[in-house]
Amino acid sequence: MIPALRLKPCARTLQNDPWSALSARHGSSWRAAAARMAAVAALAIGLAAPAAAAPANPGRHTIGPPAVNPALLPVDPRPVPPEPTEQRAECARPRLSRSDQREPPRAQQILDLPAAWRYSQGAGQKVAVIDTGVNRHPRLHAVQPGGDFVGGADGTADCDGHGTLVAGIIASAPSPDDGFAGVAPEATILAVRQLSLAYEPKDRRRGPDPAAVTPTGTGTVHTLAAAVVHTVNLGATVVNISQVACATAGLGLPDGALGAAVKYAYDRNVVVVAAAGNVTQTGPCAERNTGSGWRAVRTVVSPAWYSRYVLTVASVDSDGAPSELSMPGPWVSVAAPGRSIVSLDSAPGGSGLVDSVQTRDGSGPIEGTSFATAFVSGLAALVRARFPALTAQQVMDRITRTAHSPGTGRDDQVGHGLVDPVAALTAELPDRPTVADRSRAIPAPPPPPAIDPTPRRVATAGSIACLLLLALGAAAATPLRHSRLSSRTTRDVRPRQLTGRSGQRRSGGA
Repeated sequence: MIPALRLKPCARTLQNDPWSALSARHGSSWRAAAARMAAVAALAIGLAAPAAAAPANPGRHTIGPPAVNPALLPVDPRPVPPEPTEQRAECARPRLSRSDQREPPRAQQILDLPAAWRYSQGAGQKVAVIDTGVNRHPRLHAVQPGGDFVGGADGTADCDGHGTLVAGIIASAPSPDDGFAGVAPEATILAVRQLSLAYEPKDRRRGPDPAAVTPTGTGTVHTLAAAVVHTVNLGATVVNISQVACATAGLGLPDGALGAAVKYAYDRNVVVVAAAGNVTQTGPCAERNTGSGWRAVRTVVSPAWYSRYVLTVASVDSDGAPSELSMPGPWVSVAAPGRSIVSLDSAPGGSGLVDSVQTRDGSGPIEGTSFATAFVSGLAALVRARFPALTAQQVMDRITRTAHSPGTGRDDQVGHGLVDPVAALTAELPDRPTVADRSRAIPAPPPPPAIDPTPRRVATAGSIACLLLLALGAAAATPLRHSRLSSRTTRDVRPRQLTGRSGQRRSGGA
């Protein structure tokens, strides 16, 4: 039986893996605290198959871009849980650690959002946030309920505290009390709750099942695929997916329905923005891809690897360097800030801002490719609002072609580079990439042409011969010159020998 996939938000796992803390099926002294931490600090999505399902030492497998089978497309279902669920952990309680909120967060400064807002603020765009739900917040002015695959509500409840953070980065309105604002403050959020770590199926009596979800939480790639189809049919123009499913390359990933779903969105002119995923300490996302290209892939990430139909986003640090937490891969399209994140308070009833989450060791920063993805979803809304005639592919092209590419033109860590909202909204681009537009490595300079040494040798030999002739001529002339000088000296000296001091001739001879 094909194992189900367990979904986790792509927030950064901190010092200890929250999933190991949640592995016990029944309560313990730290279970509630671990669940609160896991709702925001968990990152990546793992397979639910038991350890025996995979070989102990899998060999190297070379893979390529995944094929899509449209026959696997899920029918748009009523957004309800696949099975009855119940809440088994307390809701997340993120915190605000910094006291001065007047300065815009570093990520906003990097992207220069005020300059971008001169051209677009995302009006008329509907961004679907398929996540842990979105709590209503005073600064989210337009939130449309999209359904709930976890608790059967309307999608505007977020016990885990992850989806609200994502929605705040995308569309929070600015406030005179602080410097924070979403990328597209005039966009509408379509809220769908599709996964949760705080909720679990009610029936936990059955033993291990290769087809079952993991012992904690709810959400699979099958419900994710259904949510994508559902939001497209509800009129979303951009779909944000800040979650991933990982598997070892070559072992198979039962995500065919998800691939068909993102293609369904693409074919209906919807921009799907997906997280590249984070490298975890344990689990299927633990092995970081190194090298370059499909031949170097060790861990596949879905839906990110459906790069033909999605815009995949990696994380960079505040200095622009690729984040160590970000999973590289040939499917990475662009990058955005993913560390030191500030967003809306995601606690139920919250009205302020937060910048840290609870962990076993205290509190930690909010970080991960989940939030980098939210920045690019907001940018996609800005571009769609300014250029309404562009297709989904043209929107993705505009974002990638105006990004700040790395020195090689593109790499597997940041794709085409850090996004540039102002350039994406203002650059004049040809309909199709020209040779200059295409990202490519700069070739090494050609070697200098070979130099024929013969002329130099002839000239050197000639110079030496001339010098030798000059030296010989000088040597031959020296005795003759000495002879003439001696003769002249003799003639000058003899009269003085025959003449006295007074000038008279002497009487005697010598």
